[in-house]
Amino acid sequence: MSLPIVLKPKKVLIVGAGSVALQKAKVLKQNKIKFKIIAKDVVENFPFQVKKKKFQKKDTKGFDVVIDATGNKKVTKKLLKKKSYLLNVVDNPKLCDFYFGSLVQNDTLKILVSSSGASPRLTQVVRDRIEKILPNSFEVDRALSYKQIYKKTGKLFLIGCGAGDAELLTLKAYKTLRILDVVLYDHLVGDDVLEFLPKGCKKVFVGKEKGKHYKTQEEINELILKYTQKGKIVGRLKGGHPYLFARGYEEYLEATKVGIDVEIVEGLSSAFSAPTMANIPLTFREQKDSLLIVSAHLKHNRVNVEWVEQLKNKKRRIVVLMGLSRAKEIVEKAKELDIDLNTKVALISHATLPTQKVITTTLKKLQKIAQKVQKPAIMVF
Repeated sequence: MSLPIVLKPKKVLIVGAGSVALQKAKVLKQNKIKFKIIAKDVVENFPFQVKKKKFQKKDTKGFDVVIDATGNKKVTKKLLKKKSYLLNVVDNPKLCDFYFGSLVQNDTLKILVSSSGASPRLTQVVRDRIEKILPNSFEVDRALSYKQIYKKTGKLFLIGCGAGDAELLTLKAYKTLRILDVVLYDHLVGDDVLEFLPKGCKKVFVGKEKGKHYKTQEEINELILKYTQKGKIVGRLKGGHPYLFARGYEEYLEATKVGIDVEIVEGLSSAFSAPTMANIPLTFREQKDSLLIVSAHLKHNRVNVEWVEQLKNKKRRIVVLMGLSRAKEIVEKAKELDIDLNTKVALISHATLPTQKVITTTLKKLQKIAQKVQKPAIMVF
């Protein structure tokens, strides 16, 4: 059994000057605790001052805490005899009076994660997760109520979940999914991605499809505010990349405007993964030397065909998102600009999934073929 307390030692002695001693010295310096180091041998480029001598028991006089970082059984045996100090024997928890843990420090807030010396790696992983969910800065004030603290500790992650295949999630996205309290997810986020969420995580569907508006953007913003102000760690899960035709930045601005801490987690957009999975190179030396990514659907149901003129540039690859229902307008604009109607276009639906389908056609036949393609789909010219 161990007592969870925070020590404020006045003087600390480190015995040893190897890599382990260096680690302990850095922790002490970071926390502004005075210490001295004695050692018979010192590793090369050791950055702290060391008194070079063979350890003797009398060297411990006047110290509150002693850290044995020698790995030398004879030294440890001497330190254990008639001691008037708290002793930590590195990598030997049974002989320790106290344990070092992994420290989370956020302004004046400090959180110590300890396994009583059993698994330093575990404490590091847990520490990293705690660091991830804490706001970048946090006001420590005894007068704060629980409600005020919850309001200040809520956090929003804007997470790109890729084109569909859960195996294409970034490692950062996967790790973030594992720590969420609440998720607001779109229809493009598959069930296999949601399976990574922790047990008990609240799942709220806010997907938007053409003709099927489940939640308005304003309602989504209100939900973000509602849950973060309850101190929840909220994940806004978006298909593809959160900042590529996904309204992610709008949600970022709304959240930060009211003081919500926000972190962006990238995702692989279908603009990149769909052509790749269809074996269409986005760039190809001597043939395709530039890439244009556009959306054919704009805010308030407006159509975007300004990019169609770029089809005259045969060395430019053009990827069109949300263009399936705008095929008629795209073809009409191409005719108006006298674009070659034999220009090839690939329609890729359900990109990266087992149901992925690729249809290659031409501008001339685009409108007719587009009606037969399942959504979601992208166009690649």
